[in-house]
Amino acid sequence: MQPTRRISLLCLAGLAVLATGCETNKVSSPVIRFDRQTTNYGDAKGVELVTNEFGSTDLQMIAEKMTGSLLETGIFQGRPTVTISTVKNKTSEYIDTTNVMNSIQTALVKSGKVRFTRSIQEMQAGVDELTRQNQSGLYKQGTTAKVGNMTAAKFSVEGELTSIVKQNSQTKDVYYKFTLKLFDVSEGTIEWQDEKEIRKTTKK
Repeated sequence: MQPTRRISLLCLAGLAVLATGCETNKVSSPVIRFDRQTTNYGDAKGVELVTNEFGSTDLQMIAEKMTGSLLETGIFQGRPTVTISTVKNKTSEYIDTTNVMNSIQTALVKSGKVRFTRSIQEMQAGVDELTRQNQSGLYKQGTTAKVGNMTAAKFSVEGELTSIVKQNSQTKDVYYKFTLKLFDVSEGTIEWQDEKEIRKTTKK
């Protein structure tokens, strides 16, 4: 075999190996598609206007307004403890108000100005863990969490979401109002309160 031809064959073989390697890299990050539908990622912060029912944009606007308002008050001096009591959904829709409060709590925790204790809904899980550590006999003495050391909340957060719906043959108008209050637990006084109003109108 001539040297020139041998070099050409080696080059072709090398290119084939490189091409195979590229194909292998593509397989490591597969894109799954179906014949009848394609799913694309969108902007999680983009304005959502699919319907005039409560949606992701409403949740984000409420969380931003409440978080900003609370932090502006300067009430969280010394990183006080806060618990979430109840957030009632008084609308005609199914709305997960826990999701709304999770967004508010996340922003407040990230601010570093407040600490949250377990909410009423979360408390049973804490009690169960303390019981498991102290009564199961599975853990070394001195390593278990001590009963009676939980930090009580100085403030309690309570809120509600209401709506008014008006419609005729041509228009549907939905008005939402989210109200949030911060109570001093020991004194029972309202130390802060704010509201966020949202109106959404759809023409048929």
